[in-house]
Amino acid sequence: MKTRLLMMLTVLLLFIFSLQGSALAAVKATQLTWYGQSAFKLVTPAGHVVLIDPWITNPINKNGTEDVSKINKVDLILVSHGHFDHVGQASEIANKTKARLVATYDLGGALAKYGGYPKDQMGFDTLGNFGGLLSFFNGDVRIAFIPAVHSSTVNSKELGLNDDDANHFAGAPGGFVILVKGGPNIYHTGDTDLFADMSNIAQYGRINIMLTCIGDHFTMGPERAALAVELVKPTKAVPMHYGSFPVMTGTPDKFAAALESRGLGQTFMPMTVGKTVTF
Repeated sequence: MKTRLLMMLTVLLLFIFSLQGSALAAVKATQLTWYGQSAFKLVTPAGHVVLIDPWITNPINKNGTEDVSKINKVDLILVSHGHFDHVGQASEIANKTKARLVATYDLGGALAKYGGYPKDQMGFDTLGNFGGLLSFFNGDVRIAFIPAVHSSTVNSKELGLNDDDANHFAGAPGGFVILVKGGPNIYHTGDTDLFADMSNIAQYGRINIMLTCIGDHFTMGPERAALAVELVKPTKAVPMHYGSFPVMTGTPDKFAAALESRGLGQTFMPMTVGKTVTF
């Protein structure tokens, strides 16, 4: 009888520990939310919140204004280059949350002067340049600056700040590799064409998730984006930067077909605007 009770108690304890382990695993998942265009929210297993290219009120996000109003905690805002469809609501969210800006040094200066971003929420700890690797929150998030083939200017009028309609130079455009402790390695291409050095990006670590522009016209289209995936060799490729303007003719279906033609169909991972996936 005593032995049977001990066995029952052991089974009960193991069950309780398994539930606790499941709950702990759920808490420690990495969360990624797509807001449309190139805008993403990343939440690390430790709870740090990172926004990337936060044009959240873009045309394909019908809940954009509501989404912005719900954002109350952000630690870092990453901006790949100065165009309005990537800067988006960066200054509004920064003023509300006190988030620090992660960008190239020249872009940081342009956003402080012409983009409304609080100058005291950026500095040598958050501004860098290509090849640099910055570490935040005791290594919970590390960010590398990656070049891009594009352009970069800041226009105050396009951002809705004032009547200054000049395009102010904002340094070279780029993308980011984001290394999450206990989570995935993410490559956000920013706006870019294909370039051969993409084959070296995995030197930062195997890319688990590649957030790649596919829209064409302003960036690489589906075919060249599929070749970029072939060079980077990510586990999964998420299409972005499409559907916001009529001239952007690239679609997820075309991207999926281009990947399939290269034997990379298993990497295709489309996301839905406003939905969160966990890793």
